[in-house]
Amino acid sequence: MSVVSIIGAGSWGTSLAVHLSKNGHEVRVWSLFQEEIDMLSRELEHLDKLPGVKVPETVRFTADLAECLKDHEIIVLVVPSQTVRATCRLLAGHVSKGDIVVICSKGLEEETGMRLSEVVLSEMSDVQPVALYGPSHAEEVARGIPTTVVSASLNKEAAMKVQDIFMSPTLRVYTSSDMIGTEIGAALKNVIALCAGICDGLGYGDNSKAALMTRGITEIARLGKAMGANAKTFSGLTGIGDLIVTCTSRHSRNLRAGNLIGKGYSVEEAQKEIKMVVEGISATRVAKELSEKYKVNMPICQEAYKILFEGKDCRKAVYDLMTRSRKHETEDTGW
Repeated sequence: MSVVSIIGAGSWGTSLAVHLSKNGHEVRVWSLFQEEIDMLSRELEHLDKLPGVKVPETVRFTADLAECLKDHEIIVLVVPSQTVRATCRLLAGHVSKGDIVVICSKGLEEETGMRLSEVVLSEMSDVQPVALYGPSHAEEVARGIPTTVVSASLNKEAAMKVQDIFMSPTLRVYTSSDMIGTEIGAALKNVIALCAGICDGLGYGDNSKAALMTRGITEIARLGKAMGANAKTFSGLTGIGDLIVTCTSRHSRNLRAGNLIGKGYSVEEAQKEIKMVVEGISATRVAKELSEKYKVNMPICQEAYKILFEGKDCRKAVYDLMTRSRKHETEDTGW
C-alpha cells in the first residue's frame, strides 16, 4: 500500500482517487476550493463534474496542503495546465529530493511554451516527474471500464513505480522513456479535437474527420520529432490513441467546444457553455508558436489559431486547407 496525495479535485482527480483507493492505497485529495472539499466530503461524489460516481469512504479530502502531503509516497498533479506553475510553487515547500510527481494534467504552458514536466522541474528541481497519459476519460476510469495509459519518465525506476501503483485489472499501464513525445502528443491532440468538433458543427461527415485525425497526428509527430521525440511514440497510446478518443467521444470537452464554434458560437460563448477548462484553446496558441520556433509546417494548427484568435470563418479555413498546393502524403518516401 502507498500513500498517494492527489492535487486537484476535479473530474480526473476524483476519478483517480476512486481508482487508487480501490487499488488498496491510502488516498488524500487536495483542492484550493473549500466548497469543493466540503461537497466531496459530505456527498462522497463530485456532483458537478463526476455525477453518479461514489468515492470510497477511505478517501480523505482536505483544503490543507500540509495535511494532504503528510507522509506521501507519490504526488499526483491533476490541475488545469495553466495553473501547474502556481500549484508547484505551493507544493515546493512540502516536497523532498527524489519525490515522484505524477503529471496527469495535459497541456503546454501558454506563456512559455514549456512542457508540463519542464514547468514542474523549474519550480521543484529535485523531484522526479512522471507523465501519466493516454486515452483515458475520467468518467470511464472511475467506473472501471478497461483503459490503457503510459507512465513516461526519464527515470526508469520512477516510471515503473507509478506503473505498479496504478496498474489494475481495469487500468493497464505501459512505460516509456520518451517524455517529449508523450507530453506533446497529449497536449496537441486537444487542438485536433477542437477541429474535429468544428467539423461536426459544420455538418461535415466521417470522411472529413478521418482526414483531419490522420493529417493531425502527422502534424503533431512532425513537431514532436523536431523537438527531439521518438517518432514511434505518436503511433502509440499517447499519440494516435489519445487522439482517437478525444476526437470521437461524447466525454471530450474539446470536441464539444469545437462543435459549438462550428455552429457559430464565439470562443468565449463555447467555453461558458462547456463549464470546464477547454485545454485545446491555449494549446492552439502554443502550437502555433512552437511551429514557428522549430520551423515546422502545421497547417491545421495554423488554421485553428486563425479561427480561435483572429475570428476567421470556419468554412473558409477548411477551404484554404483543402486548396493548398499539391503534396506527397509522406515527406520521407516517394519518387
